[in-house]
Amino acid sequence: MKAIILAAGEGIRMRPFTLKTPKPLLKVGGRPILEHIVSRLPDVIDKLILVIGYLGEQIKDYCGDEFLGKQVHYVWQEKKLGTYHALKLCKPLIERGERFLVLYADDIHGKEGIENCLNHKRALIVEKAEDPRKFGVVCLNNDNNIAEIVEKPENPPSNFVSAGVLLLDSKIFEYEAEPHPNGEYYLTNALSKMLRDGHKVFAVKSTMWLPIGCPEDIRKAEEVMRGLGEI
Repeated sequence: MKAIILAAGEGIRMRPFTLKTPKPLLKVGGRPILEHIVSRLPDVIDKLILVIGYLGEQIKDYCGDEFLGKQVHYVWQEKKLGTYHALKLCKPLIERGERFLVLYADDIHGKEGIENCLNHKRALIVEKAEDPRKFGVVCLNNDNNIAEIVEKPENPPSNFVSAGVLLLDSKIFEYEAEPHPNGEYYLTNALSKMLRDGHKVFAVKSTMWLPIGCPEDIRKAEEVMRGLGEI
C-alpha cells in the first residue's frame, strides 16, 4: 500500500531554520520530522511517494530509494499551487480503485490513529482546535461520517478540524479543486465536492497530533514526546 507525503512547502513560518534546510528534515528530539512520520506508518505501507519542491534535493539525498524499509518514489511540485495540485501530480502512480494514505510532512501523528483509518473505505483524522479558522474545518454527521469540510473559514461551523491524515482512493481525482482566493488549490475543496456527491469519508479521532508550524512547536512536540517516553 502507498503513502503520499506532501513535502514541497517552503516552511516560511519556520524561518530562519528553513532557509537552508527543508522543513521535513528539521529535527524533533534529534530525528527529522519526516523520520517520525514514516516510522509511525502502518506496516502495510511498503511504498512512499514524496512530493518535494523547496530544497527537495536534500530530501532525496536523505531518504534515497528506500527509507525505513519502504520503497521511495519522488514527484516534483515546481510551483506553489496547493495541496490538491500536489496530490494530482501523483495520479499517474495510482491505479484505478486503489486506496492510499495522504499525509503532510509537518505533522507528527500517533500510529494507532493512522492504523484506525485503514478500517474504513475512506477516512480523515480529525481533532478539536481552539482556533479552527487556521485549518480545514469539519462538520460531522451522527454516524461519524463527514458532512462538510471548509478550508480556513472566517466563521467556523465546528471546532473539529482536519489533522492532515487522509485515507483516499482514486475517486478523489474525479473532483477538481476550485482555486482559493490566494491562488492555491486545496485538497479539502475537492474532498467537499466528493462528499456532496454522496461518497462517504469516516472521521477518525486523533490519538496524537503534533503540528509543526513554527519554531516553538518543535519544543512543544518534544515535551509531549518526552512525556510519552518516545524521545
